[in-house]
Amino acid sequence: MANQNDSFIDEVTEDLRRDRLFNLFRRYGWIAILLILALVGGTIWREYARNQAEAQAQAWGDAILAAQQTEDPIEALAAVDPAGVAGRKALSEMLAAGAEIEAGQAGQAAERLKAAAAGVADDPLLHDLALLKAVMVAGPGMDAAERDEILAGLSKPGAPFELLALEQKAVALIGAGRTDDAITLIGQIQQKDGLAEGLRRRLAEMMITLGAEAEQIGGPGPQPMPAPPVN
Repeated sequence: MANQNDSFIDEVTEDLRRDRLFNLFRRYGWIAILLILALVGGTIWREYARNQAEAQAQAWGDAILAAQQTEDPIEALAAVDPAGVAGRKALSEMLAAGAEIEAGQAGQAAERLKAAAAGVADDPLLHDLALLKAVMVAGPGMDAAERDEILAGLSKPGAPFELLALEQKAVALIGAGRTDDAITLIGQIQQKDGLAEGLRRRLAEMMITLGAEAEQIGGPGPQPMPAPPVN
């Protein structure tokens, strides 16, 4: 008799549990359904957005290649629609500046590069690349104070193109006739980590051209940083 009572109680308890679960599901089940739909919808949207981004990037790349083949690549490259992506606009402007350089329009190219840098101020890599190219393109034709200000920012420790900017500082010192300061700066650059082989070779060649002592060509020990040239 006790076993039958226990079995009856268990059955009643199980029925009550089922009823409670059913009532809970009927009351709150729509929340679970919404969560499932949200997860599925989010996955579908992410896949759609990724495909759209890839298609836009492909279309932009095709437009860039087509622009480079036109009779007037400068205007064609500058007119390529970046689809709202500032980085793409900066890259197309840098390519247009390259076309201007080939056409002998170095001054216009430098101005275009500076404008491109201003458009990607929140992207250190593209910003600094555009400004460095502007300095290199303009060469001695750039205002000395402007050049020094740009290079001071580009050569800060940890900047993306710190070493190349320092190299341009050395070039400016050479142009200003400050041979000793240039040798000192080149020696400092040679002591820095991360020197690419091409840069290392250029620095050594500059040392030789400047008539540096043999022991200096490989890079002297740390010395005070020379002040920028003042024209």
